[in-house]
Amino acid sequence: MGDDSEWMKLPIDQKCEHKLWKARLNGYEEALKLFQKIDDEKSPEWSKYLGLIKKFVTDSNAVAQLKGLEAALAYVENAHVAGKTTGEVASGVVNKVFNQPKARAKELGLDICLMYIEIEKGEAVQEELLKGLDNKNPKIIVACIETLRKALSEFGSKIISLKPIIKILPKLFESREKAVRDEAKLLAVEIYRWIRDALRPPLQNINSVQLKELEEEWVKVSSAAPKQSRFLRSQQELKAKFEQQQAVGGDADGGGDDEEEAVPQVDAYELLEAVEILSKLPKDFYEKIEAKKWQERKEALEAVELLVKNPKLESGDYADLVKVLKKVVGKDTNVMLVALAAKCLAGLAAGLRKKFGQYAGHVVPTILEKFKEKKPQVVQALQEAIDAIFLTTTLQNISEDVLAVMDNKNPTIKQQTSLFIARSFRHCTPSTLPKSLLKPFCAALLKHINDSAPEVRDAGFEALGTALKVAGEKAVNPFLADVDKLKLDRIKECAEKVELVYGKKTGGAAEKKEGKPITGKTPVLSGTGGDKETKDAATKPGPLKKAPAAKTGVPPKKGKPAASAGTGGAGAKGKKGPETKEIFESELSIEVCEEKAAAVLPASCIQQLDSGNWKERLACMEEFQKAVELMERSEMPCQALVRMLAKKPGWKETNFQVMQMKLHIVALIAQKGNFSKTSAQVVLDGLVDKVGDVKCGSNAKEAMTAIAEACQLPWTAEQVVAMAFSQKNPKNQSETLNWLSNAIKEFGFSGLNVKAFISNVKTALAATNPAVRTSAITLLGVMYLYVGPPLRMFFEDEKPALLSQIDAEFEKMQGQTAPAPTRGISRHSGAGEDDGEEEEQEDVGNDVVDLLPRTDIGDKITAELVSKIGDKNWKIRKEGLDEVTSIINDAKFIQANIGELPAALKSRLNDSNKILVQQTLSILQQLATAMGPNIKQHVKNLGIPVITVLGDSKNNVRAAALATVNAWAEQTGMKEWLEGEDLSEELKKENPFLRQELLGWLAEKLPTLRSVPSDLLLCVPHLYSCLEDRNGDVRKKAQDALPFFMMHLGFEKMAKATGKLKPTSKDQVLAMLEKAKANMPAKPAPPPKASSRAVGGAAPAKFQPASALAEDSGSNTMESKPDPKKAKAGGASSKAKGIQGKKVLSKPNLKEDDDKSGPIFIIVPNGKEQRMKDEKGLKVLKWNFTTPRDEYIEQLKTQMSSCVAKWLQDEMFHADFQHHNKALAVMVEHLESEKDGVISCLDLILKWLTLRFFDTNTSVLMKALEYLKLLFSLLSQEEYHLTENEASSFIPYLILKVGEPKDVIRKDVRAILNRMCLIYPASKMFTFIMEGTKSKNSKQRAECLEELGCLVESYGMNVCQPTPGKALKEMATHIGDRDNTVRNAALNTIVTVYNVHGDQVFKLIGNLSEKDMSMLEERIKRSAKRPSVTPMRQAEEKPQRTQNISANASMLRKGPAEDMSSKLNQNRNMGSHSETAHTVPREFQLDLDEIENDNSTVRCEMPALVQHKLDDIFEPVLIPEPKIRAVSPHFDDMHSNTASTINFVISQVASGDINTSIQALAQIDEVLRQEDKAEAMSGHIDQFLIATFMQLRLIYNTHMADEKLDKDEIVKLYSCIIGSMISLFRIESLAREASTGVLKDLMHGLITLMLDSRVEDLEEGEQVIRSVNLLVVKVLEKSDQTNILSALLVLLQDSLLATASSPKFSELVMKCLWRMVRLLPETINSINLDRILLDIHIFMKVFPKEKLKQCKSEFPIRTLKTLLHTLCKLKGPKILDHLTMIDNKNESELEAHLCRVMKHSMDQTGSKADKDTEKGASRTEEKASKAKVNDILAEIFKKIGSKENTKEGLAELYEYKKKYSDADIEPFLKNSSQFFQSYVERGLRLIETEREGKGRIAASTGISSQMEGTCVPASTHTVSSSIGNTNGEEVGPSVYLERLKILRQRCGLDNAKQEDRPPLTSLLSKPALPTVASSTDMLHSKLSQLRESREQYQHLDLDSNQTHSSGIGTTLASPSSAAANIDDLKKRLERIKSSRK
Repeated sequence: MGDDSEWMKLPIDQKCEHKLWKARLNGYEEALKLFQKIDDEKSPEWSKYLGLIKKFVTDSNAVAQLKGLEAALAYVENAHVAGKTTGEVASGVVNKVFNQPKARAKELGLDICLMYIEIEKGEAVQEELLKGLDNKNPKIIVACIETLRKALSEFGSKIISLKPIIKILPKLFESREKAVRDEAKLLAVEIYRWIRDALRPPLQNINSVQLKELEEEWVKVSSAAPKQSRFLRSQQELKAKFEQQQAVGGDADGGGDDEEEAVPQVDAYELLEAVEILSKLPKDFYEKIEAKKWQERKEALEAVELLVKNPKLESGDYADLVKVLKKVVGKDTNVMLVALAAKCLAGLAAGLRKKFGQYAGHVVPTILEKFKEKKPQVVQALQEAIDAIFLTTTLQNISEDVLAVMDNKNPTIKQQTSLFIARSFRHCTPSTLPKSLLKPFCAALLKHINDSAPEVRDAGFEALGTALKVAGEKAVNPFLADVDKLKLDRIKECAEKVELVYGKKTGGAAEKKEGKPITGKTPVLSGTGGDKETKDAATKPGPLKKAPAAKTGVPPKKGKPAASAGTGGAGAKGKKGPETKEIFESELSIEVCEEKAAAVLPASCIQQLDSGNWKERLACMEEFQKAVELMERSEMPCQALVRMLAKKPGWKETNFQVMQMKLHIVALIAQKGNFSKTSAQVVLDGLVDKVGDVKCGSNAKEAMTAIAEACQLPWTAEQVVAMAFSQKNPKNQSETLNWLSNAIKEFGFSGLNVKAFISNVKTALAATNPAVRTSAITLLGVMYLYVGPPLRMFFEDEKPALLSQIDAEFEKMQGQTAPAPTRGISRHSGAGEDDGEEEEQEDVGNDVVDLLPRTDIGDKITAELVSKIGDKNWKIRKEGLDEVTSIINDAKFIQANIGELPAALKSRLNDSNKILVQQTLSILQQLATAMGPNIKQHVKNLGIPVITVLGDSKNNVRAAALATVNAWAEQTGMKEWLEGEDLSEELKKENPFLRQELLGWLAEKLPTLRSVPSDLLLCVPHLYSCLEDRNGDVRKKAQDALPFFMMHLGFEKMAKATGKLKPTSKDQVLAMLEKAKANMPAKPAPPPKASSRAVGGAAPAKFQPASALAEDSGSNTMESKPDPKKAKAGGASSKAKGIQGKKVLSKPNLKEDDDKSGPIFIIVPNGKEQRMKDEKGLKVLKWNFTTPRDEYIEQLKTQMSSCVAKWLQDEMFHADFQHHNKALAVMVEHLESEKDGVISCLDLILKWLTLRFFDTNTSVLMKALEYLKLLFSLLSQEEYHLTENEASSFIPYLILKVGEPKDVIRKDVRAILNRMCLIYPASKMFTFIMEGTKSKNSKQRAECLEELGCLVESYGMNVCQPTPGKALKEMATHIGDRDNTVRNAALNTIVTVYNVHGDQVFKLIGNLSEKDMSMLEERIKRSAKRPSVTPMRQAEEKPQRTQNISANASMLRKGPAEDMSSKLNQNRNMGSHSETAHTVPREFQLDLDEIENDNSTVRCEMPALVQHKLDDIFEPVLIPEPKIRAVSPHFDDMHSNTASTINFVISQVASGDINTSIQALAQIDEVLRQEDKAEAMSGHIDQFLIATFMQLRLIYNTHMADEKLDKDEIVKLYSCIIGSMISLFRIESLAREASTGVLKDLMHGLITLMLDSRVEDLEEGEQVIRSVNLLVVKVLEKSDQTNILSALLVLLQDSLLATASSPKFSELVMKCLWRMVRLLPETINSINLDRILLDIHIFMKVFPKEKLKQCKSEFPIRTLKTLLHTLCKLKGPKILDHLTMIDNKNESELEAHLCRVMKHSMDQTGSKADKDTEKGASRTEEKASKAKVNDILAEIFKKIGSKENTKEGLAELYEYKKKYSDADIEPFLKNSSQFFQSYVERGLRLIETEREGKGRIAASTGISSQMEGTCVPASTHTVSSSIGNTNGEEVGPSVYLERLKILRQRCGLDNAKQEDRPPLTSLLSKPALPTVASSTDMLHSKLSQLRESREQYQHLDLDSNQTHSSGIGTTLASPSSAAANIDDLKKRLERIKSSRK
């Protein structure tokens, strides 16, 4: 135990980490005790264990792990900091505990997870558990599911988010493990408990058997709502309440209530994945839907119907689709289609939900009018559609449309509309059905219940009954005042039957009201009691609220709505319950009144009422007054008393004292009694009459005020004003108006009917009496306090003088606040009044504006106008907008119907012309004022796009947008803006302007609101990203807005939202939240204090509607139906493009038309420089990312907005790739015409293209690469240089694409990289490509390495950056790469460098591992110093790369440069840099011809320019001299200025001026002659040669023809050219750099020169031609052999094709070819045979044998044959392996030819190719395992042992030993007898001598028996290989030849054996046929084969099998017939021999 004591002493935390498990076990036990002891959850002790808890859980020892888990559980339960460990511990539990066999471990793991959930870490735990479901171990999956189920059952669906779980459920049901499926089933049942049927849709696709089992389980689930049984730490009060209720034994309704809110919160819709259907519409949908044939229209609709069956649809721009469906519903004559279209609309509405709302207004009227159809199926479809649509919008939004239809003459329409209204009402709650809506609907429905058609009446009753049920009698009864008793009963009866859906307002979704203890709305009288009770319930504080309902356990259905909507919502204007009854107080007859009055008044009083003596009357009044003062309210018969007062003389009382008294009594009665309107009507007339009285006026006013208090001001005021203006007395009129002004101040403005006043005020303003006018103006002033600026609109047409007075009055009121009402509130009960006020307050704002006489301008918004607004010409667009302005101006106030205008204006908001954008904004501002609150319905489709404009880069446009948004918000309130996801979508855009403006706006608006929709929460994540935005202003605005967000959302929600942030961000944001918490303003006070209402004069009144509504509808409503209409960036313009609708108005067309106007790239002076400065100064993000984040895209968008046409930008940033394709097409189109624009925006274009590289769509990528090729060609023409900024933000991303799996793309990218070098220094490219080699993608590494090789080859070592040494070391590391292609590329690249620069490479590379070094050396040997396989590239790159710099390169550039690039392309497409020889040069020549013409024009201006530059040109060549010498061993700093000087000099070689050219040539010659300098020319050879042959052509075409020119000059020029060329071709390393294309043109030039008769006539012509001859020989010998051979073949082909070409020319080309053939034996190893064979193949394709035979001379065909024979001779059968580059070999004449030649040579030289091919075949066989070898040998010895096969066995053994010289046959011989051993040895020796001997005498039988067996397969093989079609796979021909050879050897047909044969080459060069003649059998087989092959080639169409059989048949069957053909054979052999020589 000694070691034990060691760890016993350690502290607990160290024990827990000890390596001994016992120590850890002990540590965990101690820790457990410690954790249970620590009381303080914040004790520092906890922090010690933060990092260890994961280890507790994941301990590798099972015993210790159990204890560790217990300790961990205690830790999580008690430690304050435990939350920080959630992720790692939960992950540990999932991966290391759930897979344990011990049940206890799993249990503890589960408890730990649940404990984490309890400490508020549910999200993190759930995330880990869901990850666990992807684990491969089923145990873990089962445990995770179980944990999720447990968590859900204990914590409930509020805490465990179900959406992700449900998403993964179907997958669990598919598991192979039964345990997983069973556990999944239990989980599904648990989820079902919580969300019921919402679970069905997501599981509809699982296995039907499983579904059935589930259904059975679900049926068993108890119907009681589930309850949360375990609570979070933050829910402790809830827990306490829950427990307390459990104790009481009541059915815990408190908890229940909370729970019940949780239950419906999961909506099946939320759990579904949205489906995108717009793109899936049939391509021809819009044509078909307009088709004449109904069947076609039906097809189109069926396609849509299928798509909209998806229960949840992705939001998008459905405008066009809705439009065509609407058209079908409205106009289609086929009712079947109408029904189908209605179904489609219903599907759309159901799938889009709230997102469909914006289209609802358009469709509803059409559907309602279509109800005229009688067919039940149509009616049903229309009903379904309109019901689905109703759910997507609000009754408010469609009310106008519905009301308009209600007056229709057609009874069916009326009936269906009423039924629709009834159904709609069912979805409403008192708050969503306010009086303002009820009033017009009730009025319309009342007409219906009096209709002549019974079905219309029934429907009307049903609708009214539903309204009654929903809104309550208080709200509805006022509108039913005139309905007779019968009908009223019928309405109530209907109300009883109605079952409400009752929205998502309260807990229990659709419970019926009947189940309540309060008998809500039975007969009228008890209604008062019921209402009263409800009101009490509403007003009592919190928890008690539930009391009345608790008795039955049903939640208080009524309590909640009443509480939220307030009694005001239920319709009372603050009236008390009992009064409701008296509204209907019937008029009493005078007799009844007298009786009632007599009962309460002294008899004397009644008698004296009409006394003639005024004193008596006065005394009577005094008594009357006393009596009234003493009366109780309940016993005062008000109507009787006032009628007594009105009795004669009544209001005609002449004595003012009596009159004053009388008026005072009226006031008393009104104050003290239950005064009804009926009573009021008795007295008001008289009061108004006395208002103007000097003495009684004040009493009259007092009485009126009292009545107003009793009967409400609105009603009283209406009566009073109407009476005053129906009489003539001006004094009365002015005093009434004065009273009203005061009354309004005292009572507030709620509920006043402004309309009635306004017409009266207008009358007053027109009065002749100035007092009346003054009073009217004063009244307007008071109204202005409440109504605000809209009031002025009513009086705009008054006379200017009057208007100025009104304005002056309004001016006085400006800035004053409306006083708080002091009267009219005494009888309200606190809370009820609160909300009531609020509601009324809203009415005011709305009413005022509702009263305006509105014009319907719908018919003025014509299709022409709309198309004008969308015209492609901006002037016409402007005209359209001007027209709209004038239409709105003329109309002043308009109705909500503005037709197609919104869509048209929306697309103008992103007009490329900013002036039009501003004009559109001002129209929208105007529209808001003109339309008033009705503009609400356009917030989503027009308001949100205005917010997008806040992101404009121009200040004035932003200001205009802000003003517009404010004008709108003033009319609509804020709720519409904040609902749905629109604002959060806008904030998401990373546009700094948009963000700062929007946040500023919210910061201004939010504080004024009392409540907001819960959707505001969606903005929070974006608000947080704004807090960390790189733009300071955005950050500041975000900080300013924080407190206001918090004021509405609360700190908790805001803090919770930080959960998704990165840890660093989270800390920062939380700190800011804390700070904001301190500054958080209180919410605005509720209106009774009138403060919030009064802020800022009139404006707040405008917000009231929003706040009231928001408050009333309660935020639950919002939460359950979020409204994510996404007004995505780019607004409508881009949205609609996807759907090419076929209508005039369809947005796509507007856009399309836009396309053509104006340039697409706008040149912003210094724009690019500014952008670069910004990037340098880090004002914007540096373009550097692994994948593009949103902020980069937004930033680019912002930068582009100023310089790219708006419509193009929309295309460029559209979500759909097809739009990117369009954009690219447009850019290609405009490339040439807008060069300057392109260059000015180049940085942005390149950045945008880098984004396209990250797209997954290949078509976009291809298109982008296409564009880039064109772009870089253009830039090189323009001699543009990429800036560093452009290069660094583009090249790295381009290089990523070089590793693309698709070949085509890689080639394109390489082509582009090539062109890049023309506009960006290769040395800088080098560094970028070098970076590319570090990629993880092996293809990319390989391609980059290859590209580096090409760069070095083209430019020499000076491109290597930072130094060649470092660069090469870097490249060499890839030789050891694990990927074969990368290794090869690295080796090839270094070999390339080696070829250019020799052994120095090894020095630069430094140390390499042995393996790598040996690979490299091997490769270098193999390449035998032959330049790499990419010689072609130089042709392209060098000339151009240099031209930019050269001064007069323009002439050069126009030609070869472009041409090169096209050539380059073809080149690339061929793969492995080979050149498609026969196509390119022809183009090449054509271009050159054009250039000559160019030349002639250039010539005149050239010399001057050149002369000018010449002087300074001599120097530069000399300057680099010392430098070059100094550094030449390393080339490290070979200066680019040398290169540029050389470029310049070369460009002068092609000059039209002879002297310039001669001087340039002399300089180059000088460089070439000095060995140390010559290397400076490396990389410029092609360029130099191009310049040279250009000059040659110039002489040939121009100078020679020029009479004036001195011919000596020309000779001098020729000699310079030839001299410098000879110098060049002396230096082999430089000569090899010449590429095929260039050599071809050079040879063309030189041969043309040799044949030029004009030269011969010159004095020194002979000399010139001789030197050309010499030069040609040099060129043939020294240039790269592959290139020159290829060039000559192409040249020959071209010269034979060209009719104009002289036969002499072709002959000379062929002579050159023969010369090459002679050189072949030395050069064969350095030739790329594949390429030469490809060229020959192409040649043979152009000139098939037949065509060649038709040539006048036989030279071409002989030349070709000679070349092929020579190649065959040198390469042997291996030559057939070099046909790799030929696409379809089978059809290639070349292959056939080679096979024939091979057969001959095989047989002629016996086994000449033995060694070669043997090696090839044996290489694979060497690998045969020992076992296999033993088997083979055993087999052979068996044969030798048997009598029959002994000979065969010996022959095989001989073969075997020969093949495997080291094969050990000892073991086999050892076991046998001595005799057998010596027999075998003897036999082998015999065979050896036989085969060594110069021939084997054949047996007389002709063909040996084995031959019969084996010859057939041999020939079959050969044939099949030549045709290559026996089986699908291709095998190198040499394999077949190998087999043939082995078989033939077995047959003894192989005479010459290797041992003592002359060396291979001598055999090849002297073909002899010694053996053929000596052996007949040989001849026979030969013959058969020859015939066979001949037939093969002559009758290819014969079935190959027949061919074999016929051939072989003759051979075997009749030697005699074969003999007859011997002569034929001999002749052919002779022919072959002669051609060989």
